Amino acid sequence: MQENRPNLADPGVLDALSHPVRLDVLGYLAASGPATASQCARAVGDTPSNCSYHLRVLASHGLVEPDPSGDGRSRPWRTSITGFTTDDVDPADVAGLDRMLAASVELDHHLLREYLRGRDAVPGAWRAADVHASYGLALTPTELAEVVARLDAVVRPYIQATRANTPGDAEHVHLSLSAFPRLGFGPDR
Repeated sequence: MQENRPNLADPGVLDALSHPVRLDVLGYLAASGPATASQCARAVGDTPSNCSYHLRVLASHGLVEPDPSGDGRSRPWRTSITGFTTDDVDPADVAGLDRMLAASVELDHHLLREYLRGRDAVPGAWRAADVHASYGLALTPTELAEVVARLDAVVRPYIQATRANTPGDAEHVHLSLSAFPRLGFGPDR
């Protein structure tokens, strides 16, 4: 799939994405390709009827679409995007963006907790490579934007939906990054 990262600034779209299950289903389709509501449900730990509802909501905003590979009995869906940005959100709609970001953070925390719960069963090579790291950086807003752009450039070639020639032993890896100022936290404050 060719990269398609639209700028999502519409309040209705942000509202649709302010639900962790929708974000998880969207991520699953981006990572795994076309899937039915039942397959999505197994992947994200929800019910098929609930996933079907969430898929229809995502479709109403153009984020997913029916996949033509269906055989008449099954109805697979596929993502129509490979990611998104939220750069042009109207200041009046910041609350919607904040709700979507909160849902994304909630999903990140859920996925990390689930991973840690079963980490002892993960092959040793993956346990040796997994990471949870925090850094206390001293940056200006311009420097932070530069760091984020450089990290994005490193990660972009590995995005599952657009990666060509993925090695056979590759697994889906969830990578999240949060970077924000802790105003008034520094030693000289």
